[in-house]
Amino acid sequence: MQALKPALRVIRGIVPIIYCGYLVYYFLDVSGSVQEAANDGLGPTILGLGAVGLLFSVPFILNIVRFLAGLHSRGRGGGGGSAPLKQDDAFDADAVIARYKAQQSTEAGSGAAAAPLTQKGGGPAKGPSFGRKTK
Repeated sequence: MQALKPALRVIRGIVPIIYCGYLVYYFLDVSGSVQEAANDGLGPTILGLGAVGLLFSVPFILNIVRFLAGLHSRGRGGGGGSAPLKQDDAFDADAVIARYKAQQSTEAGSGAAAAPLTQKGGGPAKGPSFGRKTK
């Protein structure tokens, strides 16, 4: 389904362009010519529909470019544009835990225990809290 989303976005983008183009064609066909459409008072309508159709074509063109760029990156086998992980680049959870335990043991061994917190009144302070401040 993910592979169809860019294609559906391109198709969805062309619908308003076709609609505005059909209305311009209809108003010109009913009038017979551009001069007759201007005489009937449809000139601003046709210009407005043309401008709106051009505005709708900008995102449509961008969607086409994104779609083609996505096809190009998938064609290279790069899995979304990123390089595949090598075995050496793999995450090692055991090494992370070992570093954490080594750091904790060196802090505990150096006697770097934090001094107990005290309040202004002399009693022990409450620990850090999240949320509303309590007295």
